Amino acid sequence: MSTGIGARALEQLQTVFGYPAFRGQQGDIVEHVASGGDALVLMPTGGGKSLCYQIPALLRDGVGVVVSPLIALMQDQVDALAEVGVRAAFLNSTQTFEESMRIERLVRTGEIDLVYVAPERLMTTRCLDLFEASKIALFAIDEAHCVSQWGHDFRPEYIKLSILHERFPDVPRIALTATADHQTRAEIALRLQLGEARQFVSSFDRPNIRYQIVEKANGRKQLLDFITAEHGDDAGIVYCLSRKKVEETAEFLNENGIRALPYHAGMDYPKRSANQARFLREEKIVMVATIAFGMGIDKPDVRFVCHLDLPKSIEGYYQETGRAGRDGLPASAWMAYGLQDVVLQRRMIDESEADETFKRVLSVKLDAMLGLCETMSCRRTRLLEYFGERSTPCGNCDTCLIPPISFDATVPVQKLLSAIYRVDQRFAAGHVIEVLRGVETDRIKQWHHNALSVYGIGSERAEAEWRAILRQIIAMGLVTVDHELYSSLKLTDAARPVLKGGQKVQLRQYQKPVKAKRAPAAAKGYVESDLSNSEQAIFDKLRWWRVETARAHNVPAYVIFVDATLREIAKARPTSLDDLRGVTGVGEKKLASYGEEIVAIISEFD
Repeated sequence: MSTGIGARALEQLQTVFGYPAFRGQQGDIVEHVASGGDALVLMPTGGGKSLCYQIPALLRDGVGVVVSPLIALMQDQVDALAEVGVRAAFLNSTQTFEESMRIERLVRTGEIDLVYVAPERLMTTRCLDLFEASKIALFAIDEAHCVSQWGHDFRPEYIKLSILHERFPDVPRIALTATADHQTRAEIALRLQLGEARQFVSSFDRPNIRYQIVEKANGRKQLLDFITAEHGDDAGIVYCLSRKKVEETAEFLNENGIRALPYHAGMDYPKRSANQARFLREEKIVMVATIAFGMGIDKPDVRFVCHLDLPKSIEGYYQETGRAGRDGLPASAWMAYGLQDVVLQRRMIDESEADETFKRVLSVKLDAMLGLCETMSCRRTRLLEYFGERSTPCGNCDTCLIPPISFDATVPVQKLLSAIYRVDQRFAAGHVIEVLRGVETDRIKQWHHNALSVYGIGSERAEAEWRAILRQIIAMGLVTVDHELYSSLKLTDAARPVLKGGQKVQLRQYQKPVKAKRAPAAAKGYVESDLSNSEQAIFDKLRWWRVETARAHNVPAYVIFVDATLREIAKARPTSLDDLRGVTGVGEKKLASYGEEIVAIISEFD
């Protein structure tokens, strides 16, 4: 690695992007790629992946080509680069032929630093011919996990990207993702022909995110209580499994005073795009969405991500929760989880048209997700273990802050397994629990289940407690759900030693859901509490100025400056452009564009 390249890279970082130093492995990655090396980069959301290809593209001769599946966000990415003085453009299906021709000319003549292109566009003969006729600095393959057929975000067109190695063998390639277990990582290297590439794996830990998983009672009401108590004035994302649930949840939040917008693939494209633009450009909006939303969203001040349905895998959960707190400030990942989530996810796997091998992979991934939900140890430790990273208990997740109580559940589990067996393994959860609790219903009488030896032997526990026990033993694999027979419960071979008394079972003790308590003002939102009254007044004025400036430029507010930069300005109180130059996030272009306005605002408070 050349120290000359390192010095030039640091100069670009400081003068263009306004950051004083590289973080973590950024510097090594930039030097490696700028020197012509291939790289596979795993870095958590908010870790600064984009700089790892943007700066090498500026250092090398030619145009940097960024392959991205995020057509809807390309305009914002290009606008953000324009704000710091980087010449960027995109080629995608939203452009007119004339506009595409203009961008192609800029690529051919090298009058541009970076061009974003979707993989479908890249694979066309016209686009490949364009790049062969141009000087290309590098290829950056963003969201590289999309190449994995086992992953949560598979894009078939990504598999074809191995053509870059074949047709451009001398152009360095850098593949980047925030989410990849060992299997996915190996698949990325194989399919993109990056077997010889240097791998840079950063810590997956996001210490600023607090993970919390609660027992689902009334999910929507619990969600409202959580947002109201802890994030009433914040931007956030709520994930739901179905389009209908997205619409209903957004409507429910609006009716209860939370500004919420729906987003799912079934919406008209103009409406969906308009909602995404509002979420990015306005403050204090909650986006209620299916997993169709979120990849590539750079909004740094998302303070919470909630799940009203269980994600299919830890990769999906990590990717989605990682959209909170990209600015490094405190954020929340909250999920409501119940028995029906387990049953539904198992059914979706059973009923999918995938082959048996793929179903087994999905089941293993779901088991890992259930293990995270049911763990009695630190959630962050469990999460990081999945990605092959060891850690100590974090002290900042729900199981660390309020450790769950475990109990010897062997006897109640035996009762539950016996009840399933006595009703001939032909009935669903609700009926089995009613038999256990001794509830008199017409259906129980019809089947003479009130005459069974197990009738009423579990009357000491509430329905919610039995559901929690059942959920846990389904997660453990003692019981399965037969979706072809009215979701009836069936015992597995693993249940036999428990029933016979040869195996003990430890479970989490049921905790009745409690309403989230409103957080004290100082603990709510992000850390403005470290500002004095006068600094807070400057910060508030700067935020209003930023809103108006962003509106005038037609870009999201964070593209002008992120909150962390405004807070640093409020503390530093720069009285000249030179004073402002040292503030994190203020590069030369932004200094020239906004410096005098900011200094003028500060002078009002002297």
